Amino acid sequence: MKSDRKNFLKQVAIGGAGLAIPGQYVKPGNFINKLRENGITNPIGCSTYSFGHFGDDRLTIEEALDEIEKIGFDGCEILLSGSDLEGGEIDNEHLQKIKKKAFRLGLDLMGLSTHQSFMSTYKEEREKNIELTKYQIEIAYRLGIPTMRIQTGHWEGAGSFDDLMANEGVEEPPEGYTQEDGFKWIIDCIQQCIPKAKECGVTLGLENHWGLGRKPEWLKKIREGVDSPWLKFTADTGNFKFEDDQYEALKTVAPHTVLLQAKTYFGGGLWFDNRLDFERVAKIFHDVGYKGYISLEFEGKEDPMKAVPKSLKELRSSFS
Repeated sequence: MKSDRKNFLKQVAIGGAGLAIPGQYVKPGNFINKLRENGITNPIGCSTYSFGHFGDDRLTIEEALDEIEKIGFDGCEILLSGSDLEGGEIDNEHLQKIKKKAFRLGLDLMGLSTHQSFMSTYKEEREKNIELTKYQIEIAYRLGIPTMRIQTGHWEGAGSFDDLMANEGVEEPPEGYTQEDGFKWIIDCIQQCIPKAKECGVTLGLENHWGLGRKPEWLKKIREGVDSPWLKFTADTGNFKFEDDQYEALKTVAPHTVLLQAKTYFGGGLWFDNRLDFERVAKIFHDVGYKGYISLEFEGKEDPMKAVPKSLKELRSSFS
């Protein structure tokens, strides 16, 4: 049995989705069943962020879908920021075109990754971000995406992301304010988004993504403050970098995680290289019964057309 499983993994690594006969394509729905029949727990998806990050050469969503399917992933997570879906009124025709293309390719649209900030000292700014988040939930709903990554945001005057990394992710509140103000605003803002999430059936996944989402105990404080089954976590393997024990931090969020983002850094990281032991990460999440998607976020300097297939091979092997 162990030998059969090894051979299966070898086929996965070499052929992507072609499992039974060399050159024969197996649709991802059947592929996921075959994964589980062979003792492999998690389907693997890829974020559109992996193809060009925020650069001018970033692929469109439809172009990324083509590459994700060719490489052999099971699903796609769409990064909204900087994409051809961001801004203005919702273009439903465009959304349905993307949804239809993913369906035809046999790919799950399994995550929408969004940006917002609930940490502004200005009420009008927070209200604007609440409406932005509701708009993003509607996009996820129309695409049939079941979970959406959200963030706490940053304090005004926090500086660039480079500055933030140089300061080990630490942000100080503006003069006259405290972190408790920030937690109160974040909880209040997310609570105002919950009815829309419930209406649309989109689970919000608060990510460990700097701001007041940097520490596991802070994430827990926010989730418990919101107190809704429609708020869970999107766990990112790269973003507990400044914790003393990153694996213990992941253990804290694992029981309430709805999507696990796995970062790879082939060619060296854009900001840092924080590659974790994925087999150890897999054990943490399997121990709490996580059978959901692993979403690759390639954040290295190597050509993604080379690095993304290597990343898939690594994730298939580790999350088994």
